[in-house]
Amino acid sequence: MKSKTEQLQAKLDKAIRLLESRFLERNELIRLLLLGMMSGENVLLVGPPGTAKSQLARAISQLFGSEHWFDYLLTRFTTPDEIFGPVSLQQLKQDQYVRKTKGYLPSAQFAFLDEIFKANSAILNSLLSILNERIYFNGREKEQVPLQFLIAASNELPDENEQLAALFDRFLIRYEVNYLQTAASYESMFSLPTEPLPVIFSLYDIKDILAESKHVTIPESIIYFLYKCKQDMEEKEYALSDRRWSKIGQVWKTSAFLHGRDTVTIWDTVFTPHMLWDFPEDLPTLQDLFDKRFTELLKTEVEKELPLRAYKQVAEKWMDREDELHAFQFRKEVGGKLSKDAQENFRVILEECRLELEETARALRNRLLDWQSKEKDLPAYIKSKNMLIYQVEKYTVKYTHLRIEGERLLQMLQGVYRTVFDREIAGAEYDYTL
Repeated sequence: MKSKTEQLQAKLDKAIRLLESRFLERNELIRLLLLGMMSGENVLLVGPPGTAKSQLARAISQLFGSEHWFDYLLTRFTTPDEIFGPVSLQQLKQDQYVRKTKGYLPSAQFAFLDEIFKANSAILNSLLSILNERIYFNGREKEQVPLQFLIAASNELPDENEQLAALFDRFLIRYEVNYLQTAASYESMFSLPTEPLPVIFSLYDIKDILAESKHVTIPESIIYFLYKCKQDMEEKEYALSDRRWSKIGQVWKTSAFLHGRDTVTIWDTVFTPHMLWDFPEDLPTLQDLFDKRFTELLKTEVEKELPLRAYKQVAEKWMDREDELHAFQFRKEVGGKLSKDAQENFRVILEECRLELEETARALRNRLLDWQSKEKDLPAYIKSKNMLIYQVEKYTVKYTHLRIEGERLLQMLQGVYRTVFDREIAGAEYDYTL
């Protein structure tokens, strides 16, 4: 499995570099499209005209060879013949209403449909089963459609139309495409490569990935993470169909397989927010909800390296008794009277406090020093977990936040010790200015 995934990763890396050299400020979108393609999931691009939506889709088709591709611009006047093929006259003479689908959408492995929500009801009804079940009803027959991946584009989202809403739900991955933002992009726009892209992938790549990813498992912790995300969304009055939640898990499995894992990890979930929204303006809110749960799960994942939960329990345990123990120490110094039983009880508690604070603070300090060394190689570490991540710094910051939380706990431990014993913990010195 390792050699197969290494070959796929090399192909993905080459495809990303080629596409990024032609499409500016589309780094995340390129990666998301490739993940959707490998997962066999449909992708919807939403944005104004002239944002290279169709150009990017056609460029991706070149990576597979255009003979597998179907491409069409839909209008409200488009007829089913243009999408699904003309009616066979020979079959019609025999009272059979059958379309000749060769060369049309029902025979394509990959497709791009521009302005998809302008399709009329005659086309929409057939698209629903093609997009979800990969079945086309050709007359009385149900034809299995070889479609692996479909990109659709629209300048606007569907209105309050039940059929359009059902069609919209068939697109798991959604992405809003905007105009270029930076001066550097406009400077480079006029010198972009124009030659055709080479064929990099084969149909067998997709089929192998889809087959192998079925054997990937999702651990209970990741399933619970998904459920908590669902609950958070419902509290904000966002809702997803069960179909989309199930498909999200399948995309995670594909990501795991592409990275040589037989079990899904937190790093396979990073693109999930683009599978949650119905309106682009909801993405920031959903991203925040997701990031909160992601950070919680990340903290749990790194417990072996930096067990913050255990350290926090010790710090809070003795902070709750800080005033009581400090008062005893003060009374002892000024000659206050206590019964022998009380003195013995406090002596035992103080010794337990001293040992636990010293042991915990020293262990935490050493873990933090190791963590600092790890932070130097974090970008490469994160890339090894998910090569499709574009903004690696977003995740390195999460690790930095965990270190900062650990530093706060170390300060708490040292503060309690200083208050109760009026001295510093030997062997727990730490430079907080780093």
